[in-house]
Amino acid sequence: MSDVSSVSAFVNASPAERIAFIEARLHAALSPVSLAVRDDSALHAGHAGAAAGGHYHALIVSAAFAGKARVARHRLVYDALADVMQRGIHALAITAYTPEEFAQSPDAR
Repeated sequence: MSDVSSVSAFVNASPAERIAFIEARLHAALSPVSLAVRDDSALHAGHAGAAAGGHYHALIVSAAFAGKARVARHRLVYDALADVMQRGIHALAITAYTPEEFAQSPDAR
């Protein structure tokens, strides 16, 4: 799915379809127990890079993050979205937890 057609489909998709695309990729790569993707693009209108793609936030809870440092967790997410990170996603904020960490976090409340 990391071919030119998937990037083109992402770039030309509606905002809801883009979120669904991101969610599908992250589900396939990380099997999260919880996943929330938010489009923050409107908050960045007029920003110099805003025309290059959307701004998103992903809250991901996955056992795949166990034993991994923050940078390694983010790398897993970026790898899942590699092709659209090049064109279509300008910025991606990531909050990554293991299920145990999430249960103790303020985000769980």
